Order: sequence, then structure tokens, then C-alpha cells
Amino acid sequence: MAKTKIGLALGGGAARGWAHIGVVKALVEAGIKPDIIVGTSIGAVVGACHCAGHLESLEDFARQLTRRRVFGYLDFNFAGTGLINGQRLCERLEQQLGDLNIEDLDARFTAVATEIGTGHEIWLSRGRLVDAVRASYALPGVFRPVKINGRWLFDGALVNPIPVSVCRALGARYVIAVNLNFDVCGRGTIDPHFEPFEPDVAAEASEPEPQLPAILGKNGVSVRRLLQRQLFGKGEAAPGISTVMVEAFNIVQDRIARSRLAGDPPDAMVNLRLSDIGLFDFHRADELIARGEEGAMRNLADMRREIDARGYAPGSPVGVVEIA
Repeated sequence: MAKTKIGLALGGGAARGWAHIGVVKALVEAGIKPDIIVGTSIGAVVGACHCAGHLESLEDFARQLTRRRVFGYLDFNFAGTGLINGQRLCERLEQQLGDLNIEDLDARFTAVATEIGTGHEIWLSRGRLVDAVRASYALPGVFRPVKINGRWLFDGALVNPIPVSVCRALGARYVIAVNLNFDVCGRGTIDPHFEPFEPDVAAEASEPEPQLPAILGKNGVSVRRLLQRQLFGKGEAAPGISTVMVEAFNIVQDRIARSRLAGDPPDAMVNLRLSDIGLFDFHRADELIARGEEGAMRNLADMRREIDARGYAPGSPVGVVEIA
């Protein structure tokens, strides 16, 4: 009997993606080793590092991040197609993944991206691993898109937020999916009786617009503070630019994910409750990884039973077909 191929679909979710590390660790420790891994956005980052044997290095990097270090990786770009150039993050990925090609990996890996202009769903299953990962997480308006083989690509979550369908197309007979946005957008209900209210004039008056001399400041300190506030918001004030963009993106992603999962549900779903984690809370890796492990462990017994019933041999080499 041929060994059942296991697929792992890692969804998008910005900083919440560190939880994928915990999920993958829990699965591997339980003897569940995916033959096929497909990632969208941050899921592509974690999936690629795992397939390349660098998940531990990624975990160490994530756990060492602080608010200041996160901001230090954001090289702002006001002349191009994204607020963040992404070169610093690219250099970090290059250190870990180097010139690896996807075809060189032990497990079968694919990153999902979206083509600008056509809206085509692009499956990146060949070529440089770093380029595929960058294209998959290139959040529109935040990161610059990536050009691969003459096509401009950005975040795959626009078309396939949790790529279960890709795992199946690549031959997976049992698919485990990880949803990072399970409780982020609620159920998207309608509020037909929303009452308008008077604006808080006092609060708005307490937030004066910065003047040009104050913006310039000394050594660019005031500029950095302004950018940080505009991008990420501050306290109870209006949300920052990136928060508005990404929240809108998440709502669209949530609707698409629900629709696609209804038509092609996974065999096992790891739903993580992460609504209290901000989209840019990359410094909360310790908590996120722990939640990922806990979420996966809650489903391990059922997954183990179902996989064994389908003829999966624990501990067998990845991708090898066994003949009884």
C-alpha cells in the first residue's frame, strides 16, 4: 500500500505567523512529517525555512526581536511601489536560505503569490527559494512587489489565504491547514442599526498636526517617530496607515478563505485564536510560538488516528513510497 502523502497548508497573517513555528514543531515531534508544504505570505516564510532545515534559526531570530529591532528592519521607501523596500529583510533571508532552489529541498514546497494586473494565482514551485518567499509575503502597498520571470508578484493571500487546494493538487491525500485569522474578523455580520454620533472634538484637538520644523528635527529622530506613528498608530489615536491597509486586507482575506475552505475543506484544521495579537507584533514570538504548539497539540490525537487509518507509516522518510 502506498504511503499517504501529508500536506501542510500554512496561511497568511503577518506577525501572527510566528505561531506556525509552534505548529510545525508540534507536528514533527509527534511524528507527523509533511511531504508537501505550501505557504502563503508569512506561511511561506516558515514553510521555506522548515523545508531548508533552518526552522530553528528562524525561531531564534523571532524570539530575539524587540519593538526597536522590528522597526530597524523597515527600510522606508517613498519613491517606489511600497512603503517598505524590504532589502534588510531580504538580506536576512539570504543569510539563512542563500542560493537554495526550491527543487533542492527534501520536502516538496510551494509558495503562493498573486500576479499584478491579471490577478492570477501563481504557484512558485521552482527557482530561487528567497525570491519565491519574498513574492509571497509582498503585502500590497507595504512591501515592494517582486519580479519573477517577467511577472510582477505580490502577496498570495489575495487569492488563496490558506492554500489547501494547492496541497491537494500536488498530491497530498491528507491535508492539515493552519488558520491564523480564525477569530480576527468575527463572522462579518451586518449592523443595520448603526447610529451616528458626534465626533470627539476634544480628543481631535489634543492631537495637533506636526509642523515641518518639528518633523525635520535633529538627525532624523523626529522623522522616524512620525513615520512610526503614521504607520503603526499610537495609543487610542486613529490607527496608522499600515494598520488601516492591512486590516482592510485581512477582511478581504477572511472572506476569501471562508469561501475557498467551504469548497475544499482540509482534513484537519488548526484554528488559532490570535485576535489579541497585533499585525505588527513581531516582538511577541515567545507567546505566538507557544500558542501554535498548544493549538496543534489539541488536534494531534485526531490527526494521528486519521492518518494511521489511511496508511501513513510514522517515521518513514519524507516523500518515499512504501510497498507492502
